[in-house]
Amino acid sequence: MTQPNLAPNLPWHEIQTVFLDMDGTLLDLHFDHHFWLEYVPQVYAKKNGLSLEAANQLIHEKIHSQQGTLNWYCLDYWTEVLQLPIAELKREVKHLIQVHPEVIEFLQTLKAADKRIVMVTNAHRDSLALKLEETEIEPYFNQLISAHDFQLPKENPQLWQAIQSVHPYQPQTTLLIDDNTQALKTAQQYGIQHLLCAQFVSPKLDQVNCQGFPAFENFQTLLDTLKKSQA
Repeated sequence: MTQPNLAPNLPWHEIQTVFLDMDGTLLDLHFDHHFWLEYVPQVYAKKNGLSLEAANQLIHEKIHSQQGTLNWYCLDYWTEVLQLPIAELKREVKHLIQVHPEVIEFLQTLKAADKRIVMVTNAHRDSLALKLEETEIEPYFNQLISAHDFQLPKENPQLWQAIQSVHPYQPQTTLLIDDNTQALKTAQQYGIQHLLCAQFVSPKLDQVNCQGFPAFENFQTLLDTLKKSQA
């Protein structure tokens, strides 16, 4: 069952800082899904003389064993474990990197509304750099934070405290938009007041089960409510 869209209830006038996730939230998750679940197994199978089925099973097991940890997102870790040049391979399929519709206009409107816009991503810095090269989102951010800078994933509530050292913020006037429900839970534990789940991560993938968090399906909805609050 589709969850109710509660995005219109956001009190934009109270929100000073907006934390935004990148993959799945701002960018179509198809790139990452295709890269890890299709492209890497193909390359691994060819290099190691395995069937695609065997390579798929091996890589899927390795990936799932690291779920919820920083290794899950770490290109250096996977380069070592798989003995593949992961950062270089990502560039081979970079044409699949796409921003969700209305994201740029949403960022423009946030900036015009004088909100502090901060990316908080679990993505490795190399992956972040590639995606910034392929999109036009970077200029709208006051700060770009990778969880790797602190060696703590967003699934760890200590990250939200650690961010205070580089970008001091008031949790009660901060909004986090993320498709990672565990990240939303840890942010909630820390005291971040406003939480919103990005339910629609890709036209090619299932919607996220937002586990009771307020959800939205497209940025046009957020854009409309943000513009209305500024009228």
